[in-house]
Amino acid sequence: MTTRILIADDQEDVRSGFRLILDSQPDMTVVAEAADGSTAVDLARTLRPDVVLADIRMPKLDGLEVTRQLSAGTKVIVVTTFDLDDYVHTALRHGACGFLLKRSGPTLLIEAVRAAMAGDTLISPQITVRLLRHLAPESGHTPPQDPLTPREREIVRLVARGLTNAEIASELVVTPGTAKTHLANIQAKLGVRNRVGIAAWAWRTGLATPTP
Repeated sequence: MTTRILIADDQEDVRSGFRLILDSQPDMTVVAEAADGSTAVDLARTLRPDVVLADIRMPKLDGLEVTRQLSAGTKVIVVTTFDLDDYVHTALRHGACGFLLKRSGPTLLIEAVRAAMAGDTLISPQITVRLLRHLAPESGHTPPQDPLTPREREIVRLVARGLTNAEIASELVVTPGTAKTHLANIQAKLGVRNRVGIAAWAWRTGLATPTP
């Protein structure tokens, strides 16, 4: 199947560049462009693309509000120049399936779209390192009640390390479908919207620990 993509960015040269990159892939096609957030939401609801690439700073509606309005039914990847912590946390809390810096390059952009379609979440490496540092539990922190099974806790640790569904399946010697089912159950138990929420929970509760 071809992944249908909507690009939302107020800069025409950015939209053109992204279109060139994505349309060059045999499994992707850009179905529409939007120069502001309101138009992006309208087009997404009409055309129902598989993935929306949303800049943060746009007229009418910013990318964070676009993410909030669309993420329940559409995979949204935030692609921006600005990596402020507030932007990152808000985007992920609203259900973004990725957060990329525009300077990350075409390879990461393509990988982010494929990751979103596979049910994974890709975040620019520079941001991931900072997120994990901030999410580490404070001294004396008492973790909340853990609703997970031992197997689920094992999967959560792998998610917090950044492994994809396929890598988790390989690590645990199960099928990717089984790994995906476990992740869906974990999300429901923890009340989070995506795998980034799972990783955040792991780091905040101390289930995940920094690699020496």
